[in-house]
Amino acid sequence: MTIGRHSAVELDPALDDYQLAAGLVKEAGQLALLMRMGGLQSEQKTSISDVVTAADHAAEAYVLSQLRRCRPDDGILGEEGTSIPGTSGRTWVIDPVDGTYNFLHGSTYWCSAIALKDSRDVLLGAIFQPEEDKLWVGGRDRPATLNGETLTVFTDDGGKRNATAVAELGAATYIHPTWLMDPMCAMPWHAAATSAASLRMLGSGSCDLGRVADGQLGCWFQHSCPEWDWLPGKAIVAAAGGSVDTVTVNGLEWFMAGGTTAVRQLRAALQSASVA
Repeated sequence: MTIGRHSAVELDPALDDYQLAAGLVKEAGQLALLMRMGGLQSEQKTSISDVVTAADHAAEAYVLSQLRRCRPDDGILGEEGTSIPGTSGRTWVIDPVDGTYNFLHGSTYWCSAIALKDSRDVLLGAIFQPEEDKLWVGGRDRPATLNGETLTVFTDDGGKRNATAVAELGAATYIHPTWLMDPMCAMPWHAAATSAASLRMLGSGSCDLGRVADGQLGCWFQHSCPEWDWLPGKAIVAAAGGSVDTVTVNGLEWFMAGGTTAVRQLRAALQSASVA
């Protein structure tokens, strides 16, 4: 098939769900990268840092077309507006370009991500960072991998990473500057941020979560994540043996991932700023 000036691969419906997810994010990510190389314009969505490009739309259109052909009974939910109900009880959640601000400004820290969920929880996730050629895949019935190699950071040392305190770890996070003006959000964020050994704010939650799963980042927390920003990485961190959790503080839902101890301590830090 051809989208704009670029040809994308037709995927085989016989692929299993993990193979299909991996193929979708690789093709979507490569399509977006090719389009950026050809020149892009952006549109502002909710703020100057919340933008969308033609590559976002084209990558989502590609994934949509492949899923309609390969998994016609499944539902589809996409960041850029796709919402198709299914009959199977399963839904694919698409983030064609996560970290669009980075993508638009020439950073390599962006990715394509996808998750498959049922009525209970996420089944699997796949994240592909094209410019660094990193493909994370994992889910409920398959260990997490990076470029085909099983991730063992949470399991190869008798669970030592799961026992590491957040005070000994770097934490990845994100908060839009305007939210820092709201004390109901700023206070929990500050409490969690100051509990960590160091902070990283890199601009792509799915890239962050892949790196939590492979050990490059110690833990992660963020508030008000839509499903496409959370479910792909949640599936992969859990499949790697890490911990994932959510908690509501001052009316905002916070999302956390990392080792068992770090996530428990992040939760406690966030709750310590509750005004309820």
